[in-house]
Amino acid sequence: MYAYFDRFELQMTKGQARAASHQGACDDDIAALAAQPGMARQLARLDPADVAAELREYGAWDGAELADHQANLLRLVWIAAGNIAEGECTP
Repeated sequence: MYAYFDRFELQMTKGQARAASHQGACDDDIAALAAQPGMARQLARLDPADVAAELREYGAWDGAELADHQANLLRLVWIAAGNIAEGECTP
C-alpha cells in the first residue's frame, strides 16, 4: 500500500501500518518499522527539506522541531502508517 504526500510517497504493507498505528504509544513500533531495510531505503532517498516542508503543512511542529531530520522521518512514517491503517490510501 502507498501513502501519498505532495512531494513523495511511502510504501508499506497493511500489516506494517497496523503494527505501527494503534492506541497507546507507537514510538517503538514506528522506530522498528523505520529501521526495516525496505522502509530505511525509502527514507534514505527523501530530501530533508522536502520532508520538513511536507510536515510543516500539518501545522503540528514548529521550526525547531522540524530541524531534526531523523525525528521528521519518524513523524512521516507515523503519518503514513496511520493513513494506510485507516484505509485512506490505495494499493
